[in-house]
Parts: sequence; C-alpha cells; structure tokens
Amino acid sequence: MIFDYNVIWEALPLYFGGLVTTLKLLALSLFFGLLAALPLGLMRVSKNAVVNMSAWLFTYVIRGTPMLVQLFLIYYGLAQFQAVRESFMWPWLSSATFCACLAFAINTSAYTAEIIAGSLRATPNGEIEAAKAMGMSRYKMYTRILLPSALRRALPQYSNEVIMMLQTTSLASIVTLIDITGAARTVNAQYYLPFEAYITAGVFYLCLTFILVKIFKLAERRWLGYMAPRKH
Repeated sequence: MIFDYNVIWEALPLYFGGLVTTLKLLALSLFFGLLAALPLGLMRVSKNAVVNMSAWLFTYVIRGTPMLVQLFLIYYGLAQFQAVRESFMWPWLSSATFCACLAFAINTSAYTAEIIAGSLRATPNGEIEAAKAMGMSRYKMYTRILLPSALRRALPQYSNEVIMMLQTTSLASIVTLIDITGAARTVNAQYYLPFEAYITAGVFYLCLTFILVKIFKLAERRWLGYMAPRKH
C-alpha cells in the first residue's frame, strides 16, 4: 500500500482552517454550556421538588438521547415550522454554526450540571457549618464557599467532559461545517484517500486532547493541590 502524503501536505491549510472552526465550536459550546449548567446544577440539589424535578427532567432527556439526533432536530427539524422561519430567530437558526453551537451547548450543559450537582452534594459538612457560623446568607454561602469549592472538586470530571465535547464537535461536519473532520471529508471526496485524510484528522484531535489534558492537569495542581496526600 502506497501512502500519498503530498496531498495532505497541500491540504494542511484546509486542516488548519478546520482546526480554527473546531476550537471556536468547542470554546463557545463550553462557555454557554457552563453558564447554563451552573443554575441547573443548583436546581438539581434544591430541596424544592418542582425545581429539582424540572432540572432532572432536562438532564435526563438530553443525556438520554444521542447528540446527533439533537443536532438534526435543531438544524433540520426546526426549519420545517413556518413560525420558526418567520421569526426573528431564523437568521440565527438558519446558520449551521449557530445550530451546532446551540446543540453542543445544550448537550454539555446537561452533563456539566450533573457534575456540578454531584460536587455540591459531596461538599464536606464542615464547610457548610463554618459558613453558617460566620453568619453568611444562603447567597453568600453558595457564591463564596460552596460553588467555588464544588467547581474545584469537579475539575477532574469536567476535564473528561471537555475531551468528550472535543470529539463531539466532529459531528459539525455533518451539517456542512468545515471543522477538522470536515476537512478530512473534503480531502477524501476530492482525492479518494480516506486513510491519509482521516489519519491526519486523528493526529489533530490527538494533539488537541494532549494539550487539553495538560491544561487541566496544571489546573488541578493549582486548585486541588491542598487535597493531595502530604508527604512525610
């Protein structure tokens, strides 16, 4: 078998353009997903049954359905409704980039909400008692003690979610976006070199994964260092 990497070399600008698209999709999805996950995570630990069950239902439905189905429903499904096409949101919903970011953000918000809720439930009682002893209001206790502490403990689990979202962005190529996988599909369609095209995309994803893992390792060392066992 002869591998033709000259084609890949010439297509590198296309791959780097796809890399920019992938990073943009990942950053926007994680940012808005985290913004939505914070109140959802708080709702999941609420003692109010209606509030708790509302958040649970959302996370259950999103985590229980495939990401590809959610993307198709937003990008293709909403367009069949005339009310949507005539609404002020149509310029946004007709954009593949917006629909992909929206689908990815909704998906990651459900998983991240459960991660945050789990970290909140694992908060040591001592931290809560200390906050109450200081006379903190419920709002101050959550914003100054519970949430910062929970977010630090959630870093290892959240790093896995970020890596999974990186892989999930490859679905964007199905809705016409030229991300890393989209670049590989384009190269394969033009030159009929599937191995070279997709192995190159795999290398790009591996490099990104390596960088993200290193970033989270540094973050864990910075913010979770106090939890490491002490050396005697």
